[in-house]
Amino acid sequence: MNEAQRLRVDRLVYGGYGFARAVDGGGAACLVPLTLPDEIVEAAPAGSGEVMGLLRVLQPSPERVQPGCPHFGACGGCHLQMASYAEQLRLKREVLEDALRRAGVVEFAEITTHAAEPWGYRNRIRLHIVREDGTLRLGYRERKSRAVLPIMTCPIAAPVLWHMAETMLALAERDATMQRWLNAADEVELFCDDSMARVQVTLVCTSLPSMPSRESFEQAMKALQVEEPALAGAGAVLVHPRTGQIQREFAEWGSAGLHYQVAGERYWIARGGFFQVNRFLLPALVELVCANRRGRLAWDLFAGVGLFALVLAHNFERVTAVEANPAAARELGSSLQRVGLQHTALNEVTVAFLRRAMLERDRPELVVLDPPRAGAGREVCELLARVASEQIVYVACDPVTLARDCAVLQKTYTMEALHLVDLFPQTYHQEAVVVLRRRS
Repeated sequence: MNEAQRLRVDRLVYGGYGFARAVDGGGAACLVPLTLPDEIVEAAPAGSGEVMGLLRVLQPSPERVQPGCPHFGACGGCHLQMASYAEQLRLKREVLEDALRRAGVVEFAEITTHAAEPWGYRNRIRLHIVREDGTLRLGYRERKSRAVLPIMTCPIAAPVLWHMAETMLALAERDATMQRWLNAADEVELFCDDSMARVQVTLVCTSLPSMPSRESFEQAMKALQVEEPALAGAGAVLVHPRTGQIQREFAEWGSAGLHYQVAGERYWIARGGFFQVNRFLLPALVELVCANRRGRLAWDLFAGVGLFALVLAHNFERVTAVEANPAAARELGSSLQRVGLQHTALNEVTVAFLRRAMLERDRPELVVLDPPRAGAGREVCELLARVASEQIVYVACDPVTLARDCAVLQKTYTMEALHLVDLFPQTYHQEAVVVLRRRS
């Protein structure tokens, strides 16, 4: 059956889809993008699977609004711009609660929501470079497609980033060196500091360009800095065409990174290094994790550049930070040593660290973990339960894997607080902070 169907949307599920059934109640459930609960829509099959393509909204939700970006719908970057911001937050709370229930988490705390300005919040964007009618353009992937959609604006990006992108394109029209470098790259990543005063540019290449001259790269970036003084540094990296893993940086100019200030703490972010993207909510996130916590020993697992470890080091006698990325661990180690020589950063995978720690007697009073989207995993959670620290603060960017891990930890820990931190407005993505206390 390929004809259009009238559907009623029941709820939003993680991934940004409306969970819908036929208006008459018959047929199988399906998923429809760009829809809101209680809406009646017309949709048609969009290839194989349960995902339908939205044709039109027949009965809109009272929370439906005009999207703030002209590319919304076609662009794959945002998913919820059609909803009022209050409704976006309500839907994300429902998704988080649903994930916890489905995973079998028996008791969880009432959700406290933290939000800020929902536009212009991203301190980092990554754009594809394409040619359209012989002209260089920048864009994002189209929704559910490998095709690139050239864009004219990005309202969720910090204004300085999109301005830098426009300046690069304008310069390439009259500067042959910049044009050749943009032609040689597949993507460009832009990252700014907390004040939007300094920007890093990274050109991402899947093959070495025919002109890998460092001198020509420096020439192009110097010309860009004349046009855009916020440019602090730039690099060109070769990545694996399939995995996207960085193999090496083969051209560079200017500073190798940026200093980023959060709640009075100064972090060094190397070019291309991971850092949270919401420039408005970072102080709130740090406070939720670190405020009023002190003691003898704290572990920061999946520590990154030390967003939490550096703050904890002021209130704990010792902090041990564990980070698998060698460059980040090395820089974090230097930063911690400046706070106090007793603090350490280990370049180690978290599960390996915990296996080794089980053989030692030293136990922390606090464990902070901020794993990637895949979550901490069963073995890490089981090892943490055996470590039995008094408190765990779990920072998560995926409600499903968070819920899975909380289901393991609930045997040993009770959930003391649950925070939804909306680091990704206009999208289905969310951040959560869970405070767990050991059962007596």
